[in-house]
Amino acid sequence: MTAGEVFVAPSRPGRSPCPGVPAAGSTTTATTTTTTSTAAAAMGSRRFAVSSCLRFLLPLLLLGVSGFFQSYAVEVDIKDASNATCLYADWMMKFLITYESNNGDYKNTTLNLSSNVTHNGSICGNDTQAALVAVQFGEGHSWSINITKNNETYQGDFITLTYNTNDTAVFPDAKRRGPVTVLVKDPLPPVQLNTVFVCHNSYLVEAENTTQIFWNVTVQAFVQNGTVSKKESRCPADTPTSAPTVPPTTANVTTASTTTLSPAPTTAPKPVENPDTGNYSLKSGNKTCFLATVGLQLNVSQDKPLLININPKTTVADGACGNTTATLKLNDGNSTLIGFTFAVKNTSASVQKFYLREVNVTLLNRLNGSVISSADNSNFSKWDAFLGSSYMCRKEQTLQINEDVQVHTFNLRIQPFLVEANKFATAEECIADSDLNFLIPIAVGVVLGFLIILVFISYIIGRRKSRTGYQSV
Repeated sequence: MTAGEVFVAPSRPGRSPCPGVPAAGSTTTATTTTTTSTAAAAMGSRRFAVSSCLRFLLPLLLLGVSGFFQSYAVEVDIKDASNATCLYADWMMKFLITYESNNGDYKNTTLNLSSNVTHNGSICGNDTQAALVAVQFGEGHSWSINITKNNETYQGDFITLTYNTNDTAVFPDAKRRGPVTVLVKDPLPPVQLNTVFVCHNSYLVEAENTTQIFWNVTVQAFVQNGTVSKKESRCPADTPTSAPTVPPTTANVTTASTTTLSPAPTTAPKPVENPDTGNYSLKSGNKTCFLATVGLQLNVSQDKPLLININPKTTVADGACGNTTATLKLNDGNSTLIGFTFAVKNTSASVQKFYLREVNVTLLNRLNGSVISSADNSNFSKWDAFLGSSYMCRKEQTLQINEDVQVHTFNLRIQPFLVEANKFATAEECIADSDLNFLIPIAVGVVLGFLIILVFISYIIGRRKSRTGYQSV
């Protein structure tokens, strides 16, 4: 199969190898082939050829009720420069979306994949850059997932859905017109490298006013030696005897209504681990002028809290040094931007300190670079230390950017001014790290004990005075 060919064929109960060969037991053998003109995506000196196959589901009878569900499946086979498979994905999905109509009512609609699917921007990924599966379909709609890798596992990181309410076939009377982007954390657990993830049963991913439904999923990122593994990792919803299932259907609705979904298997959310610590630096000419070591985690509050760990392996540092101000800008894979601005203040006629003055956060759509959300706070007065020294705080700290965005820092050490010999100067520790920190509860206990003794003595003195007043003469 060459890059850019899109095949429409019967969906499987069994697996139907591409291109266009029906699964065993299929009663339909006719296929329709549509060719789209796409080019291999380029990244540096590498080129990636991507092939996609779309297959049409046969009408299925659901739950004994006379109703039919139709959708498309998409198969993406991403090739590296040597034409070897580096990422394979085969899955089905649909989207349930609630939108506001012109008369102020909220309506439900269903967005399905169409036959004109493209896959611009998909990349293999490597040890320092996340893999990306990206598809575009219909009238300006797109979906993507970036997949990160560590020494032993790979895992979906963020799912980005962009739906276009200018598509009047799906949103006939939407009040808001134009593209709407929804970013959500992939809830599935990590998968061992050289293992293919399989999930026949449907599962849901909910965010804001959307429900994304996935089923018949087969995916392996960072494929080794160009061959998809035969070793499987099944989702919790699947059992050894489970067969591929089709999720409930919901037709496009043109009046306000409530969409009811049959319960889908769910798993308890896995706690997000602390972020890895990254080392960042800036130079002025050939001299290092800014040093920072920190683990960063964003907490973005939407309908549900979203925790984003900044990956040092995919983060690039930029910024500017100065005598009285310095700025560090961190860019994690062109999807998350964080900026820290430091300034110098005079604490006395001869003493100067630096401090954190401003933090700004921007989340971007990885596909087109558009801004999903941004936040800024320029009223900080934290992380202060004497000029010529560094500031250190190993414990977790929280920077409140606005009511919806927080930045958590771990293992922080930073020196924005007067760096010498590419090394941190002597550090001033935060109170949380101080060896004297344990004295605080002791001091509080001593004070409380002293107050109790004082009250007791006052009580005794008061009783004696009372007895003296009633003695007989």
